[in-house]
Amino acid sequence: MADQVGILASAVAIFAGTNIDDIVVLTVLFVTSRTAGRPRTWQIVVGQYGGIGVLVAASLAGAAGLLVVPDPWTGLLGLLPLALGVRALLRRTDDDPDTPKVVTGALGVAGVTIANGADNIAVYVPVFRALGPAEVGTYLLVFVGLIALWCAAAAWLGGHRRVIRLVGRVGHWLVPVVFIGIGLVILVGSGVLGRLTGLG
Repeated sequence: MADQVGILASAVAIFAGTNIDDIVVLTVLFVTSRTAGRPRTWQIVVGQYGGIGVLVAASLAGAAGLLVVPDPWTGLLGLLPLALGVRALLRRTDDDPDTPKVVTGALGVAGVTIANGADNIAVYVPVFRALGPAEVGTYLLVFVGLIALWCAAAAWLGGHRRVIRLVGRVGHWLVPVVFIGIGLVILVGSGVLGRLTGLG
């Protein structure tokens, strides 16, 4: 019993530690959904499940020795949110004050989730490698439940009047800047930017 509680606690801690930044992304997406109509709520949830599902599948393959993930080149995924943010800024016009639709569908949400969580693989692979099949199954069940909790928390934050009011006032540039910031953090934090510029 104590071992099972320990496994559950470990799974919760690992998921929370590697996905805490997703709360920001999800909140922005839910606010955009409320103010601009896209992506729809179900697309955000499906995209989040799909994106984390891909990360977990890649981690399981890596743990089994079936996939070698080049590090830090996974940081190139940071180009996705960066490009989405830049595109939204370029499309913004002064006579269109609405919150820009940086991501409009489930595939876009999944792509941003994968890009934002590429470093998760570095954590998940050694963890899954050290666990038995039953423990891995427990981790996966915990992850499934926590994704729903993450989406619910972000939807609540995205429905808060102050958050909606803030995004309504400055969302035309704040939302793209958030995505650009996420992309830059991924590129710099992974070390891939240093390798590309020869400064790493």
